[in-house]
Amino acid sequence: MTTEPGPLRKIIHIDMDAFYASVEQRDDPALRGLPIAVGGARARGVVAAASYEARRFGVRSAMPAVTARRLCPDLVFVKPRFDVYAAVSEEIRTVFAEHSRVIEPVSLDEAYLDVTENLQNLPSATAVARAIRAEILARTGLVASAGVSYNKFLAKVASDYRKPDALYVITPAMGPRFVEDLPIGRFHGVGPKTEARMRALGIETGRDLRDRPLEDLMARFGTAGTYYHGVARGIDERPVRAHRIRKSIGAETTFADDVSDFETLAARLGPLLDRVWQASRARDLRGRTVTLKLKFSDFAQMTRARSQADCVADREGFERLALGLLREALPLRRSARLVGISLSGLDTGTGTAPVQLALAV
Repeated sequence: MTTEPGPLRKIIHIDMDAFYASVEQRDDPALRGLPIAVGGARARGVVAAASYEARRFGVRSAMPAVTARRLCPDLVFVKPRFDVYAAVSEEIRTVFAEHSRVIEPVSLDEAYLDVTENLQNLPSATAVARAIRAEILARTGLVASAGVSYNKFLAKVASDYRKPDALYVITPAMGPRFVEDLPIGRFHGVGPKTEARMRALGIETGRDLRDRPLEDLMARFGTAGTYYHGVARGIDERPVRAHRIRKSIGAETTFADDVSDFETLAARLGPLLDRVWQASRARDLRGRTVTLKLKFSDFAQMTRARSQADCVADREGFERLALGLLREALPLRRSARLVGISLSGLDTGTGTAPVQLALAV
């Protein structure tokens, strides 16, 4: 049995920097520059995420709150807002969809993209990664690190290599040599228990792993031995697997000051409509339902939606439906801090002309 490289791909791994903590620092200026931990405030709580200021003290995700507080007495605990993180993640994935049809989300803050063919016709995978990072920063105010390489393993290694705020490229010529000196604990797919087993066998680096025969690795690690044998040589044939069609495509924005009048809300909706429409076109998706979301200062929210038998035909129709929902929602009993818009009831292909709409609340 041999492990031979196949056709080269262009793969990007995007990893948001300290995602939950960065969202909290973005939304609350008083938290910026402070060591913060998301979650974990209860006596038996666990840290869900830590800012880079907290990481300097050794605070990490999955760490018990009591340990984190001992390491950093000035640590500020923040209650998690998973609905906000999910909404920001959708904004980020909208950016991805403008550049690639082959996207494999790993979590809310991490994804692989195959940009062997990119939708913007940019000259290189590095240029795509640079554009994605810039768009994420412009749209969300958050920083993403990116790794670019010819397979998933090395793209993942590259994104983590110089975090935070990093863009690192591992070319085909660099790959095998780069892996040689990589500590075994930095190998994606080698968890703490496997790392301990490997170190007990004298496997400390990629070079040590490469020197082990395939048969030996398979005998000790089962089918994972084939994977270890390959990545030790810079080879990883796993494709980026696009997940099933999403149920919706949406975007939202939070205001610096609360808003209640139609003109201002409509103006804020414009860029969101562009984003959602561009993302749906990039994926060749059409939607039958338009949903407007408004969130208030106490985090209560309201939604209004309209569905139709056929898909929304064009950007103008999408805007017409969205503004109609906004008019119906007014006057607001209180000012809004966030507005969002989404398309759902997704299908592929070109929709036909709109028909009579029915209200779906």
